[in-house]
Amino acid sequence: MNKKILSVLTLSAILASTTLSGCSAKKNPDSLLSKDNPVTITIWNYYNGVQLIGFDEAVEEFNNTVGLEKGIIVEGYSKNSVSELADSVVAAVKKDSGADTPPDIFETYAETAYVVDQLDGLADMSKYFTKEELDEYFDEYIDEGEFSGDGSLKIFPTAKSTEVMMLNETDWQKFADSTGVTTDDLKTWEGLVDVSEKYYNYTDDLTPDIPNDGKAFFGRDSIANYMCIGAKQLSDSFVTINDDGEPELNLDKETVKKLWENYYVPYVKGYFTSQGRFRSEDMKIGTIIAMICSTTGAMYCPDEVTIDDDDTYSIDNLVLPVPNFEGKDPYIVQQGAGMSVIKSDEKHEYASAVFLKWFTEKERNIDFSVESGYLPVKEDACNYDEMIKIAEDDGKELSDVSKSTLKLAIDEIKDYNLYTMPPFKNSAEIRDYLGNHIQDTANEDYSEISEKIKNGEDRETVLEEYVSDDAFDKWYETFCNDMTGIIEK
Repeated sequence: MNKKILSVLTLSAILASTTLSGCSAKKNPDSLLSKDNPVTITIWNYYNGVQLIGFDEAVEEFNNTVGLEKGIIVEGYSKNSVSELADSVVAAVKKDSGADTPPDIFETYAETAYVVDQLDGLADMSKYFTKEELDEYFDEYIDEGEFSGDGSLKIFPTAKSTEVMMLNETDWQKFADSTGVTTDDLKTWEGLVDVSEKYYNYTDDLTPDIPNDGKAFFGRDSIANYMCIGAKQLSDSFVTINDDGEPELNLDKETVKKLWENYYVPYVKGYFTSQGRFRSEDMKIGTIIAMICSTTGAMYCPDEVTIDDDDTYSIDNLVLPVPNFEGKDPYIVQQGAGMSVIKSDEKHEYASAVFLKWFTEKERNIDFSVESGYLPVKEDACNYDEMIKIAEDDGKELSDVSKSTLKLAIDEIKDYNLYTMPPFKNSAEIRDYLGNHIQDTANEDYSEISEKIKNGEDRETVLEEYVSDDAFDKWYETFCNDMTGIIEK
């Protein structure tokens, strides 16, 4: 046969084979995988403690079952913290000197995913899931991953959390019996401030010979959540994304003042405080008797108070919903990192999708969530009775606080409006500023006020200087200028 004709026929056969192979992969993507030649998928996470143990156990189970059958080996690596993980991922995608090779999957919040996406580093995972499969997840969780606005899915939900209020019921009951307050008074921010003032006065009266030594009632872990969710509930998010995909500021003065009045003002008056790294530490030493923390943070709520070496006592804790502003629709934060997949080749991306799909199967996701304080991401998995049954069937012993936290958190995500701030350029800096500015100002001013009172100045006279309309106007002007500066960078 003519060599030229043979070459043409050979080339045609190769092209036909390639075309058929491509068609076959689309119809049966498992054909991309081979148990005889397994693909290795690396996952970077920030889990620690029981969360890391639970995740590593899940990875081991996958590798010994589905991974072994299909030809996928998953390797998980903890980067210890959210910030370390974010920095490592961005450096890897940028190929900075000394950076590691990018992982296939990394745990992420929207701010980091946005940065990596701007570097053209994220895979669109929507093509690996059917509409019916995605419909099983909470709409809000999927919406968060579709931040680019083009229908692509850049963050896949794996485990979520929200916030709850934890109350030292033992010390609360003494206070409640004396003053007539009830837990219903804690349903609104306005009510919480009123109760906190009563608690300050109640504890101050316990030592009539020592003036102005009342104790703070309340503390909060995430001030950024308070600011972001409060603004959304009162008017609108501080930052919205316009039709051109650009961030726009909404710094409504009435909204900002309401937030200031219900955090800064009670803080400088001594009704709220923040001393340890987390409010559970403040609860532990009796500095406060109520706090708002994440559902995962609730697992660390102390069951005893240690005033000093000679004064330690056991306490019971009560789990309550996060307050809302009076007369407003209820809102609660939607938080908890998802997982993003680095853009690579179809084989690695599909293998990543296989693991993510497996990890969020109902019973498995419940098992991981219950153990780590997170919430499942599928709607039918968020069933309290079923979650407890699965945990008990697996031999897990849940504390009363863990059970109460799960039950309340499930009710919140079903009854409240879920909200998380959309990602944009400098969104991480905006969030940090929202959490730090009002807190730093409150800390500094509280110290000044305390020093003035200690030096003999009248408490009410001193406070008036700091909580006046003029004081707010000055703070608000700085707030607006700083927020605008960050957005316009």
